[in-house]
Amino acid sequence: MAKKKYVQVGIGGRAQFFYGAIAENYRETSELTAFCDINQTRMDYANKLLQEKYNYHTVNTYKTEEFDQMIEAEKPDVVIVTSVDRTHHRYIIRALELGCDVITEKPMTVDVEKCKEIYDAVERTGRKVRVTFNYRYAPHHTKARELIASGVIGDVHSIHFEWLLNTKHGADYFRRWHRDKRNSGGLLVHKSTHHFDLVNFWIGSEPETVFAFGDLMFYGRENAEKRGVTSFYQRATGSANAKDDPFALHMDENENLKAMYLDAEKDDGYQRDQSVFGDGINIEDTMGVMVRYKNKAILTYSLNAYMPWEGYRIAFNGSKGRIEMNIVEASYVNAGGDRALEGAIVGKHLVVHPMFDAPYEVQVEEKAGGHGGGDPVLLNDLFGEPDEDIYNRAADHVDGARSIMTGIAANQAIKTGLPVRVSDLMKF
Repeated sequence: MAKKKYVQVGIGGRAQFFYGAIAENYRETSELTAFCDINQTRMDYANKLLQEKYNYHTVNTYKTEEFDQMIEAEKPDVVIVTSVDRTHHRYIIRALELGCDVITEKPMTVDVEKCKEIYDAVERTGRKVRVTFNYRYAPHHTKARELIASGVIGDVHSIHFEWLLNTKHGADYFRRWHRDKRNSGGLLVHKSTHHFDLVNFWIGSEPETVFAFGDLMFYGRENAEKRGVTSFYQRATGSANAKDDPFALHMDENENLKAMYLDAEKDDGYQRDQSVFGDGINIEDTMGVMVRYKNKAILTYSLNAYMPWEGYRIAFNGSKGRIEMNIVEASYVNAGGDRALEGAIVGKHLVVHPMFDAPYEVQVEEKAGGHGGGDPVLLNDLFGEPDEDIYNRAADHVDGARSIMTGIAANQAIKTGLPVRVSDLMKF
């Protein structure tokens, strides 16, 4: 198997998941040759990690305006896109046009227009886009797909899906660029793309009609003032008011966050530690969504970003019974610690309730790595020699579009108070 050459654009918190995998475990099949980012300090730090943490060679660095130059000089087979969500389409499309395949972080993009542009580029160039839905690869999620496909509960008629982000992980979206919906599409696109993709994956269908409510009800200055808070700050660094705030992020106490963000501010002015109770937040933290699928199944979904624990509860109701899955995940801050803790399972409970028989628990073996052992399987699928996958977990641009269209339609429903037909936004 010949080595594939990779370059990576966007060297922020999610980037090391990919470049670290190539440097650590996939040297025989893959080679990383370049970074591209707006921030030179951040790229220099990534090169330092390649040398000191992974014993790998440093790679060439290019500023974002030099993207075309990088492709011409490096001649990569694949471009890895881990930039700010609103810029994904820019690099995906240009990489395809320049003859490369693409691996992109979720969400594939943040709005209908950008999604259509990616679709058009794939059709025009014939190149491939992979969207990295690592939750598909988590063993308990794969088991849910297997159970449903086996017909153990018959036809799935409805799904209830409740996701809880806690005051460590959930709050982190309100400190960063994600707090501006123009950057992230809000949590219904940035975060829920995982969850909506899982539903598509589990039941083998796609969204038809979407309705939603959502609001900013906990974070933001106005909500804090309503609760009687009188002490505010713009960012944690250098603020006395942030010293004892459990929601503050103290980057100078974390070597990785300090090097990646605090020391890099001089290049682009980006502040990673903004107050979650500041002004300028325009994404929701409390959301409820209802979806009708093409196979007539109904989803009721909720996402809350300020809960006392992290995890989710799912129930599949079918013509022959019910499956319940309750998961507690470890809490984490992006780029603030061991990547294996991201989505790590603290507790799980997967139970089948047959209609006319006793319920029974299904045991699922968890493996090493983030997302219950799903991350290493995904990374091998991307950079190694993948095994045959009877579950078809590899996601392309069509899967990427179907997952974000649920969130995009939900955003529109929140704005208008009206249900949205996905086919009115985009036809697959």
